[in-house]
Amino acid sequence: MATISLYSIGVEKLRGVGPLMAGKLHKLGLLSVQDLLFHLPLRYIDRTKITAIGGVQPLTEVVIEGEVRASDIVFGRRRSLVCRVQDHSGLITLRFFHFNQAQQQSLQPGTTVRCFGEVRRGKSGLEMYHPEYQLLNQAQPPALAETLTPIYPVTEGITQQRIRDLCGQALKQLERHSIKDWLPAELSSHHSNYSLVEALNLLHNPPPGTALNLLAEGEHPAQQRLASEELVAHHLSLLRLRQKIQRQAAPSLKPNQAAAERFLEQLPFTLTAAQQRVASEISTDINQPIPMLRLVQGDVGSGKTVVAALAAVQAIANGMQAALMAPTEILAEQHRVNFATWLAPLGIRIAWLTGKLKGKAREVQLAAIADGSAQIVIGTHALFQDGVVFHNLGLTIIDEQHRFGVHQRLALRKKGAVIDADTEGSTPHQLIMTATPIPRTLAMSAYADLDCSVIDELPPGRKPIETVVLNELRRNDVIQRVRASCQDGRQAYWVCTLIEESDVLEAQAAEATAQELQLLLSELSIGLIHGRLKPKEKVQIMQAFKAGEINLLVATTVIEVGVDVPNASLMIIENAERLGLSQLHQLRGRVGRGSQSSHCVLLYSAPLSGNGAARLKIMRETNDGFKIAEKDLEIRGPGEVLGTRQTGDMQLRIADLQRDAHMLPEVKRIAIKLLHDYPDNVDPLVIRWLGHSEQYGQA
Repeated sequence: MATISLYSIGVEKLRGVGPLMAGKLHKLGLLSVQDLLFHLPLRYIDRTKITAIGGVQPLTEVVIEGEVRASDIVFGRRRSLVCRVQDHSGLITLRFFHFNQAQQQSLQPGTTVRCFGEVRRGKSGLEMYHPEYQLLNQAQPPALAETLTPIYPVTEGITQQRIRDLCGQALKQLERHSIKDWLPAELSSHHSNYSLVEALNLLHNPPPGTALNLLAEGEHPAQQRLASEELVAHHLSLLRLRQKIQRQAAPSLKPNQAAAERFLEQLPFTLTAAQQRVASEISTDINQPIPMLRLVQGDVGSGKTVVAALAAVQAIANGMQAALMAPTEILAEQHRVNFATWLAPLGIRIAWLTGKLKGKAREVQLAAIADGSAQIVIGTHALFQDGVVFHNLGLTIIDEQHRFGVHQRLALRKKGAVIDADTEGSTPHQLIMTATPIPRTLAMSAYADLDCSVIDELPPGRKPIETVVLNELRRNDVIQRVRASCQDGRQAYWVCTLIEESDVLEAQAAEATAQELQLLLSELSIGLIHGRLKPKEKVQIMQAFKAGEINLLVATTVIEVGVDVPNASLMIIENAERLGLSQLHQLRGRVGRGSQSSHCVLLYSAPLSGNGAARLKIMRETNDGFKIAEKDLEIRGPGEVLGTRQTGDMQLRIADLQRDAHMLPEVKRIAIKLLHDYPDNVDPLVIRWLGHSEQYGQA
């Protein structure tokens, strides 16, 4: 058998593929015959057997045959062609809303038809809407399909019939040229069921009798065989990225005991054991001459920021700059205030850079960053814009990393070229922080290029937040609760949410709520903050709230992260059923930051969906961010939990991070073994599954 690579045979070599079709296939990432082989069906339909009309069930797709007994145009809310079809076992109705005269004439009583479609309940019993159909010649009826019919991912201009034909041609090429299995048999237990060729043939053309339920769930052994290989390819991509980065030089930032002690002594609190452990891990990493790649997870209020500040002190003590990037101006401002409080006594100078900073003020900050007089730079995505030049960036800190696209993280890392002759061209160390706990399965797969640390301990004196779930009808009771809390000297948040993702509509809703509450709670000072305010106005309002000048802050979800007001002990979230678990947990974390008891009230509008009820139930039951993250993964799936910007191009074709989590330890073992013992197999395996899109992990 020839050993020609199917990766080297372009799709334009296939029958019926001209430049126009090739362009459409390229949009789907299909450049070669190998790409078509791994372009796997989304689902299957069974056209291999005829179902008796009397035996069909609603919400199933079936093939039926029968005689047209009646055919009429019916005028209701919509004009439709209605045909009654009968076989020996029963009657069914075919309904066409879009039809022409030729169709009407062909479907006359006495005609025999074979139809395929989904069965639904209708006015006249069971119906099929716009089924595919064939007129039958009783002497020579056409043959039924011999295999289950695959439904593929397609794009505009490519029909299912065309993609089936092209995948069929690819399978013919597979018969002639075979395909290399890049996973040596001794590495994988998943080889025992199907060879690679057997798995591909079955998934493109499942024979009659193949368990449709297993295929639908992705649990057929042939799917699992390919899923394990796909996960290995993704894992290899991240491990290889890690190798590539760690082959680069990084400044060795030596621990400076005196600087660390000066920093810790002037803090108004003592680090927890968990903070000390994670700080030690970071200190050890940045002492190495290879780039640190560390993710620090910690629940809301666990004290990640002070650990990051301690790392920045170590970088600055070695004559290097540190940069901290936050996703919103409110969070960046919060960091600036905290870092100024902690670092000013040490004589450390801070620069501040956001997209809204203009003119002379911006020029002053850019100059301080470029000449090194600014030792730590705090800001938003403005930090990685072209005009920003660092003097000698040694450490980058990314907060709430899931809110940044991976390319933004990569851009900040690339700012690390330094002018010192000893460290020319070095890469800065990178510390990534998140208060959104990442389930272990996602951390193992999406962050395989990072070392992970967890701050799993809250500062002493923090009390768990009590959460109650109330119907919107109890709104007046909640307003009285706000009054009592504020009159007792505490402060409260009232968060407004909308289904529509619109700054304008959210701002209007928040304004209306603030006006209503001001009428009902006229004795209180009520503030309003939303995304439409200017950054300076947001900062002023937050400062007034923090100073106690505002009793009740009405806000949109703009206050989700970065707001730290210890005296705020009550959080009201309207329409809580509309928010995801991660966002609810982040919002709730704005209270409970002092020593007094704190409460969160989740207001919902009935009726609740199943997922909405599940989210509110888990919020009521636990404050543990990791338990909430696991439940979030269960409800929403990995793409939603990580966010599309974070997953980047990590679009899994057949594997599912949640369903296939049991494979991940084995996947990790195989990937490491391949890198060490079979390095020549790595590139072809990654290209097979990721093409040239593996850059998603390069940040």
